[in-house]
Amino acid sequence: MDFTISDKMKTILEMVNEFVDRELIPLEPEFASLGFKEMLPLIREKQKKVKQMELWAPNFPKDCGGMGMSLVEHGLLSEALGRTPLGHYVFWCQAPDAGNVEILHLHGTEAQKEKYLKPLVAGDIRSCFSMTEVDMPGSNPVLLETTAVKDGDEYVINGHKWYTSSADGANFAIVMAVTNPEAPDYLQASMIIVPTDTPGFNLVRNIPVMGHAGDDYFSHAEILYQSCRVPQSNILGPEGHGFVIAQERLGPGRIHHCMRWLGICQRSFELMCRRANSRKITRDGKPLASRQIIQAWVSESAAEIQAARLMTLHAAWRIDNEGAKSARDEISMIKFVVANTMQRVVDRALQVHGGLGMTDDTILAFFFRHERAARIYDGADEVHKVSLARRILRNYL
Repeated sequence: MDFTISDKMKTILEMVNEFVDRELIPLEPEFASLGFKEMLPLIREKQKKVKQMELWAPNFPKDCGGMGMSLVEHGLLSEALGRTPLGHYVFWCQAPDAGNVEILHLHGTEAQKEKYLKPLVAGDIRSCFSMTEVDMPGSNPVLLETTAVKDGDEYVINGHKWYTSSADGANFAIVMAVTNPEAPDYLQASMIIVPTDTPGFNLVRNIPVMGHAGDDYFSHAEILYQSCRVPQSNILGPEGHGFVIAQERLGPGRIHHCMRWLGICQRSFELMCRRANSRKITRDGKPLASRQIIQAWVSESAAEIQAARLMTLHAAWRIDNEGAKSARDEISMIKFVVANTMQRVVDRALQVHGGLGMTDDTILAFFFRHERAARIYDGADEVHKVSLARRILRNYL
């Protein structure tokens, strides 16, 4: 395998890293104190610059207005953008919109693409993905209570969802609901487009996460679907294929997440090293970096980040060249390896910063609060480990 990238891609990465350092990282103090909606005018100005640089929507297909990057290329870009919480949104390759674009591009009708895909890629609207339910285990996606029952030429949707990320301000949701309850487990659910202004779509609240409810794009909503009616033409793909489509979405999506987490690792590592070198801890001016335990954290973090990075690029390369199904084991591995690597690196960086690390004067406290969920969403660590072990062990029977 070969992770060599083109000269053009090298130039793009240099441009993106420079943009992140110059234009986005300086916004983080405001981001920590203001709501996302309050920052939107400033974010829009940064997005205009990204469009002028012709770096808009890097991972979306060219035929719908994106740059059409491969998964390896976008992974490297995602790592650069992940160094700041604003990176992916400003370059318009953020979750859950990125995954919804993939679904619409692969499974949408021409009418659906015209109405939802084109304005979504252009950045004119936002979307959300509504699958996780309050009373059902997210680790088993075939267990859903939300139903979509046919009535005339409509679906009537009833159910209770939460962690519908970015629903606040979104124009439409892609909802997972049971349409075929008598079918086999993996063929019961469908994906259905629901405009958020549809009667019966009720945003109950933005869920406080570690004490922060957030707003607009940076939020996770609880949604009640109460006799919510949409045309049957809003279904994505064949009826009952919601789980199949979800698996198509989640494989590449985990690459996006893992490379973003590696960007967080790199930023945290840089902050840790700078703090260790600058923080004086003795009368004669010796820095924190002079202590062996800090040196051990630095070397361990550097090695763990590099190992996780190579694992993720390998998984991306396999998906690009062999498809997501062939890379199933690699996808499971990186999900729990990279999430835990990030947790350790952020924690060490915060510890090196001492009391300062607990404040919002650095980005570390934000990372600590909002990225703990990495070990839960898109499949909890334990589920990936058990599934991977079963597949491996079957080879030795």
